[in-house]
Amino acid sequence: MTVIVTDIGFGPDTWQVGYEGENALDLQPDADLAPLSNRIPGCEMIRIHFPSFADGRGFTLARQLRQMGYTGRLRAYGHVLADQYAMARRSGFDEVEIDDDLAARQPEDQWLARANWQAHDYQARLGRGRAAR
Repeated sequence: MTVIVTDIGFGPDTWQVGYEGENALDLQPDADLAPLSNRIPGCEMIRIHFPSFADGRGFTLARQLRQMGYTGRLRAYGHVLADQYAMARRSGFDEVEIDDDLAARQPEDQWLARANWQAHDYQARLGRGRAAR
């Protein structure tokens, strides 16, 4: 079964349309976005695969999609860990798809501990550091 992680915790997968067709894309981390640029604006969902927790190319793809103006739903799936949730959100992902096994090993509270991702980014820490001086 699939678990969807958002800033409010674990939830069910509400995307039931699939990833083949005009309104969705399923991308690998080495995808070239240039040939897809005409399809991206009409997509409601783009899902990016993370084959390994050590492979950060999906974060780059997410950032590129947002810089291209994509405003639809953006999901990371595969080997994404709770420790990477804040980075996923900062790079543009709306949600992370994990399996039941990972949800059991890294329960909801571990993901929620990183859900305040905007307060823990580099720039926010710099600002707070200056204000404290």
